[in-house]
Amino acid sequence: MSEQVQMMRRDAVCEVRLNRPDKRNALTLQMYGALARALEDAERDPAVRVVLLSGAGACFTAGNDLKDFLAGPSFDDPQHPTVRFVRMLPVFSKPLVCAVHGPTVGIGVTMLLHCDLVLAAERSTRLILPFVELGLVPEAASSLLLPRLVGPQRAAELLLLGEPLDAPTAHACGLVNRVVDDEGLMDEARSVADALAAKPPEAMRRAKRLLRLDPHGEIGKRMDAEVAEFTACLAGQEFASAARAFFEKRR
Repeated sequence: MSEQVQMMRRDAVCEVRLNRPDKRNALTLQMYGALARALEDAERDPAVRVVLLSGAGACFTAGNDLKDFLAGPSFDDPQHPTVRFVRMLPVFSKPLVCAVHGPTVGIGVTMLLHCDLVLAAERSTRLILPFVELGLVPEAASSLLLPRLVGPQRAAELLLLGEPLDAPTAHACGLVNRVVDDEGLMDEARSVADALAAKPPEAMRRAKRLLRLDPHGEIGKRMDAEVAEFTACLAGQEFASAARAFFEKRR
């Protein structure tokens, strides 16, 4: 397991923590691979009943590490670490809890649509979906799941304008289950994870399967469509301009 993705067992709960605080937990391909392995290992281990995701430092995650992202393989490769992790999210059979704080960007937001319970820090949380601004399109089936959750008009506002969403507003939209004090975020998240882990595991898996039922494979199909559009955008001038502006700003 990469040191930038830490995994800790606490009874029947597996805690998976992003641990690259100096880079605001920006995700590299190595980190995506570690996240995918963490979920795969938790899926296979009967002793693990719940997975709790969180991030060290100032935020859950600032999204992709753009430099590392651009140096990676084509998204056409099914073993691409990002694709592998994203594909794992909708098929993970055990409860997935996420504790979110600080400016949380891109995949840090879209993965919440696949989590069963999301807790957000009241003061610091800002959820940001900057795909269009970066010359890209949404991913992780968010173009399907977000309109289902918040309605098409609100989803368009979030995905097209990309304006930050604070924790109380995210709660009102249904993106977040609970809003808690920043200082008590992890204690509350662990309490929720423990409560889930104490339930009968087989009934829990069956209930989750029913809640997440996708009989026509719409999520996988939408992911395929998003990957195709995302790949086309990566080769386009709009993304090139956005990436150039990003790197110039960092100099």
